[in-house]
Amino acid sequence: MAKKTSIKVRLVPEGKPDSPFFYYVKKPSSGEKAKIKLKVKKYNPATRKHEVFIEKKLPPHSK
Repeated sequence: MAKKTSIKVRLVPEGKPDSPFFYYVKKPSSGEKAKIKLKVKKYNPATRKHEVFIEKKLPPHSK
């Protein structure tokens, strides 16, 4: 089986990481861009403003 070319990461607001709203995005799993943490300006409907979202780990699964 081939290796995955991207991984799934969660983006949370920089100011309020415990906010109820977040984004899931794909990020390359190898290369130079894989080592850099994502920092993106996106819309937060909870505050109704554009804010900076930063990359955090995915939460653990519950089975």
